[in-house]
Amino acid sequence: MKSGDDHKNKKSLKQPMLKRTFDLFFASISVLLLLPLFSFAWLLACMDTQTNGIFIQKRIGRYGKPFLIYKLRTIQPKRAEISNIGSFLRKLKLDELPQLINVLQGTMSMVGPRPDIAGYYDVLEGEERLILNLKPGLTSEAAIKYVNEETLLKQQKNALHYNDTVLFPDKVQLNLAYYYNHTFFGDLKIIWKTFLVVFKS
Repeated sequence: MKSGDDHKNKKSLKQPMLKRTFDLFFASISVLLLLPLFSFAWLLACMDTQTNGIFIQKRIGRYGKPFLIYKLRTIQPKRAEISNIGSFLRKLKLDELPQLINVLQGTMSMVGPRPDIAGYYDVLEGEERLILNLKPGLTSEAAIKYVNEETLLKQQKNALHYNDTVLFPDKVQLNLAYYYNHTFFGDLKIIWKTFLVVFKS
C-alpha cells in the first residue's frame, strides 16, 4: 500500500511540473510565431478604439485568487459597443492573444477553465470547487463547445439568466471532468481541436 501511495504522490508532483513546462514551451513558441499577427491585431485594436489597444480586467484564478487578464480592446469607448473590427478580432479569438503573457507569467495555463469574473467560479461549493485547483486556461472543452457563445447569448430573451442557469452549469461539469481526467496528450488534443473550431467558425 505504501509503495502505491508513494507512486501516486510522485505522479501528483510530476503532473503540475510537466504542465508548467508544457505551458512555458508552448507559450514561448506561440509568441515567437504569432508576433507578426499579434502586432497587426494590436494595431487594428489601437486604431479602432483610439486607445492603447490593451484591455486589462480582474478575473478569478487558481484557488479563487484574483489576477489581471490581458486582452485586445474590441469595444469602442465612445459608442460603448463592439465594432466591426472588434467582432472580427473576437471571431478569430485574436483578442485573446495577449493572454499568452498570462501563461508566461504563470497566472494562466494553455488549457484549463476559461477565467470568469467574480461571482461564478469563486462561489462554487462542494465537489465543484475542485475546479479552483486548476489554473484558468486559454482554451478548454467548454470553450470549444461554446465557441459561438456571444451569438448564442444574443439569441436569448434574458442572456444573463440563460448564462447562469444553462451555460455556466454545463461549463462547470465539463471543467470538472477535465479536472479528473486531464493529461499531457489530452491538452494537445484540446489545443488542436481549438484551432480547427476557431478557423471553421
